[in-house]
Amino acid sequence: MPTPLMGADEQSAPPAATVSVRRRWAMLAVSTAAQASSATMVHGPAFLIPVLHTREGMTLAEAGLVAAAPMAGLMCTLVAWGLVVDRRGERLALLTGITGVVLAGLVAVLVDGPWLVAAALFVAGACSSATNAASGRIVVGWFPPERRGLAMGIRQCAQPLGVGLGALTMAFLADAHGITAALWVPLVAAAVALVLVAALVIDPPRPPAAERAGAPNPYRADRYLARVHGTSMLLVVPQFVVWTFGLTWLVDELGWAAGFAGIVVAGTQLIGALGRIGSGHLSDLVRSRTRPMQWIAWAAAATMLALGAAASGSGAAVVGLAVLLLVVASAVTVADNGLAYAAVAERAGAFWSGRALGIQNTGQYLVASAVPPVAGIVITAWGYGAAFALAAGFGLVAAAMVPVAQERALG
Repeated sequence: MPTPLMGADEQSAPPAATVSVRRRWAMLAVSTAAQASSATMVHGPAFLIPVLHTREGMTLAEAGLVAAAPMAGLMCTLVAWGLVVDRRGERLALLTGITGVVLAGLVAVLVDGPWLVAAALFVAGACSSATNAASGRIVVGWFPPERRGLAMGIRQCAQPLGVGLGALTMAFLADAHGITAALWVPLVAAAVALVLVAALVIDPPRPPAAERAGAPNPYRADRYLARVHGTSMLLVVPQFVVWTFGLTWLVDELGWAAGFAGIVVAGTQLIGALGRIGSGHLSDLVRSRTRPMQWIAWAAAATMLALGAAASGSGAAVVGLAVLLLVVASAVTVADNGLAYAAVAERAGAFWSGRALGIQNTGQYLVASAVPPVAGIVITAWGYGAAFALAAGFGLVAAAMVPVAQERALG
């Protein structure tokens, strides 16, 4: 039976014993699909950069700003949605948020001009952040500690799968039919997720609402949560440098067709999804979330440094090595996310985890929204190899920040 850590005051949540194992895994699948649809809406615009750059006449920095618009919107509302989850429950937050994504996505396909599209994407991102806090809490609420690492790893597959869907479809559609055609992909994905959530998701149980007033603020006890947040923020830099400009590098520098490059990037996202599952299962086996996080930080730093060196070289063999390293980096740099989510939710407790996950994501997306324009400037000035290599430094600092010594034994 899962530990009743999460849930809301809602009356709709049945006792844990009445929810079958099949239903819990079904809710995990639905929450993963909801998060994946949001990830496509938030990260998919990065694959519009080549078209914005070559056909709309935007600089890489300007195109990066358009791509970052939904991430900026998401960042602004994460804590607020976490509070909604803490007060009103996961199901309500998911239904409201995804409905907003569908409506804003519809506006994005109807308006004309990249800056109006960016404004609509900003609103879509602001609504999509409901899935970050709510779907994560569903996992922690319905699964016991010895299964949470694996379950959260599966749930965290949503982001690379959503990015992979965008890479596989949006790059090709934008190149062949324009920006509007590409934006139908996240819109349809969000509409499907809305139906699934309405049909299957119920709120997990938690202690009575009367205990909320006495729930201690976990941030006052020690710096564990702050250091997990900081580690995740640092590791976002190599992750989003690869995600945002990997496809553009393949198209602009190597001369690949946008459709073929999109297939390759989509494949890297699938590998990244498997990496998140593997790291989550590993954390269950070693009974630690932070030790695997530290290992991943070291691996991300080494991979990005090697990628930077290879991308700066020339010759068929070196370029081939660089492409291989891009694939590896796309997997390694995302493998920590599920571990951080589980660590934050477990430490924060029933009445703080919504806000804690909101703070976790706010920090990540604050950094993520800055990466496309800043990396665009670095690439313009010094090239892709320099941008990849500089991102490695953030992995080194992250490895030193992981709070391994402050972690408590898993319940």
